[in-house]
Amino acid sequence: MPTKTTLTERYITATIRSLPATAQADVRAELEASIADAVEARVEQGEPREAAEHAVLTELGDPGVLAAGYADRPLHLIGPRYFLVWWRLLKLLLWIVPACAAFGVTIAKILEFATIGETIGAVVVVIIQVIVNVGFWTTLVFAILERTVPVPETEWSVDQLPEIYETRAGFSEMIGSIIFLVLAGAAILWDALRGFVRTDGEALPILNPELWPWWMTALLVLMAAELLLAIAVYRAGRWNAGFAVVNTVLAIAFAVPALYLLASGQLVNPEFLDYLATNHADDLANANAGAAEQGGVLRVVSVVLGVVTAGIVVWDIIDGWLKASRARRS
Repeated sequence: MPTKTTLTERYITATIRSLPATAQADVRAELEASIADAVEARVEQGEPREAAEHAVLTELGDPGVLAAGYADRPLHLIGPRYFLVWWRLLKLLLWIVPACAAFGVTIAKILEFATIGETIGAVVVVIIQVIVNVGFWTTLVFAILERTVPVPETEWSVDQLPEIYETRAGFSEMIGSIIFLVLAGAAILWDALRGFVRTDGEALPILNPELWPWWMTALLVLMAAELLLAIAVYRAGRWNAGFAVVNTVLAIAFAVPALYLLASGQLVNPEFLDYLATNHADDLANANAGAAEQGGVLRVVSVVLGVVTAGIVVWDIIDGWLKASRARRS
């Protein structure tokens, strides 16, 4: 059976029970005095004692909150001192860590000859796990810091202001794009005519010669379109949604045939794969002669080129839309 006590006694008991034993007596005495004074002040103004006591205790609020104030114990997970640092770090980690984990799992599954469904399933699972773990452990670390390492708040200064992005497409950006495209086109022609690899004094193309003329001509046309896009962006002075759409279309038009040729084994010259298998057979663990060696080399080369191609295309698309978004905001 509960003991019949006054509201004041019940309130004080609820407040001090979570405090250290050494502080309970002092807090009890302080609360008894302050509550009694507040109640007497209301009674002198004509309020009934019971109503005055009820009103005073209501104004004091939740005993748990009051006790946390006496104990200097935060009632939030992450307070203002660390919140912005936690939020910025969490966003940065969620941009980087899940993508890196998905990339690693994808490579591993491809090299295991897993099906597309198995690969996608593994990637989705690892992304969810990484997001949950990054969010939990980052928050836990800052919650511990909030309660164990209180530090003075640093004074804000103008040096912390973020940089303003340059939204106008510069001359150097156009020149850089032109140089890259010209060098890439020259490399393709050099590979076909002179070869980066020579065996017995003869050129050994890396790209499959059977891709000429149609596939390679289409690639050179796409590269010319990229060059024209770079010039158009410079003449307009900035990126916009139209340029971003054209950039996306050109990137996809390059990626889809390239990945198709890689997946079907038509992109890399079979004689070049024979050269790799013959001259680096010791590097292929458990490899058999002939077709087995070539198949192992083709698998590795296809995975590496496929991942690099997809990564470059995705970044090119994202970069175009980011530039268009920055230009629009300005």
